[in-house]
Amino acid sequence: MNDETAGKPVNSTRLTLERAMQFHGAGNWERAEQHYLEVLLDDYRSTDVLPLLASVVANRGHIDRAIYYWDTLLSIEPHHLNALAAKGGLLYRTGRLTDALSCFEIAAGLAPHDALIRNNLAVALADSGRKDEAIIEFGHVLRLQPDNVNAYHQLRRLSSAIVPFWHIPMMNDTRRNDCFELAIRRALAIRGSSAQILDIGTGSGLLSMMAAREGATNIVTCEAVPAIARVAQEIVAENGYDEQITVIGRSSTGLFVGEDIPAKADILISEILSSDLLAEDVLSTFEDARRRLIAEDAIVIPKAATAMGCLVASETLAAYSHVKMASGFDVSRFNSLAPLRLPIHGTMTEWSRLSNDFEIASLDLTSAAHEPELRAVSIPVIASGTAVGVVQWMQVELIDDIVFTNHPDGYHDGGWLQVLHVLPRPMPVEAGSVVDLLLGHDRSTLIVLPAGFASQPIKNELR
Repeated sequence: MNDETAGKPVNSTRLTLERAMQFHGAGNWERAEQHYLEVLLDDYRSTDVLPLLASVVANRGHIDRAIYYWDTLLSIEPHHLNALAAKGGLLYRTGRLTDALSCFEIAAGLAPHDALIRNNLAVALADSGRKDEAIIEFGHVLRLQPDNVNAYHQLRRLSSAIVPFWHIPMMNDTRRNDCFELAIRRALAIRGSSAQILDIGTGSGLLSMMAAREGATNIVTCEAVPAIARVAQEIVAENGYDEQITVIGRSSTGLFVGEDIPAKADILISEILSSDLLAEDVLSTFEDARRRLIAEDAIVIPKAATAMGCLVASETLAAYSHVKMASGFDVSRFNSLAPLRLPIHGTMTEWSRLSNDFEIASLDLTSAAHEPELRAVSIPVIASGTAVGVVQWMQVELIDDIVFTNHPDGYHDGGWLQVLHVLPRPMPVEAGSVVDLLLGHDRSTLIVLPAGFASQPIKNELR
């Protein structure tokens, strides 16, 4: 540097910088900015002055101008870590998440062991809806700072948002587990331990490990939720089955024979049935597997599933599903926004039966295709009361005569819930009469409605 800068003696410019820093320290942002600009115009120590100038400008609330100064610094030093982090922070504050992420990602690449930068990246990823990537980043933060309570909390918060609550009670459901293990054992007795197995929806890897424990050697299992797939892979390895089981963190619809699975599967195992049977894209998944991923004569577990139900009365459930008067006001119109269905669990919710059991919908999961179904059914009423809806459960045929059911009369401590399908309005009924319902499915949800809502010809049945 010359003795003079932009026509001014260096000592004069240095004195201006000292005054700027004094104003800065005193919180006089306006005067500090003026002096920093003078120094900058003198082209004196620009890479030192620009961060200070950006800081006071941001403190004055001029975010875009502060970003301009950070950009100026980055044009001189593209890998300036503080500039990338600070610019990312300002972009994040003003809602420009995509640009903020770009800054944080570059910064994290330059300083992979900087916990603060990785934490900022994780937060921005989470706010951008990229929850799984955020989980991975918070994991990095915790490896760098094991006692970081905020990172630990955010990791658990995001995981619980991604992973449905029912996974753990389902794993603890001994009756369900025993039925599936018996079915898997029988399938392997028929096809042999070398049979190619495809397990769709691995969860914890439990069903695949059951097959491996029975001696199966060729198991591919897939899981659409990457966070779950990563944990499943760890569980499989910890239990010593990683040589028999390949875990793929992808939906089954993204698998290809010859790439992800060596050959079409001889045995398909899939426990993706939801409590209301269809919510997890069950039919499309099984149809795709039948079309592309399994052999023509493959054993399918489960092979069929039926949604069963009964008409019920319940003051408790009525209070959750319908409203009329609230604090002296008629708010019954809000019932048009009421839920179609509510989860219930056996004896945990008091209700009384108004009909015998009847079939809502039955699915052959070995079929190549499934059409929507809607039919009218007359349900005999066996007890008088006010029907609030239909309590529904499942009957799942696994293989041969092995059947699992969560019938509410004998199942109230397992992973599968029963479901109340709510009628549009409570319906008084008399013993000896019949209630006409429309029952069926639209491929993704069950349909339970009073008759009169039909928009197409339907098949009439008496039960």
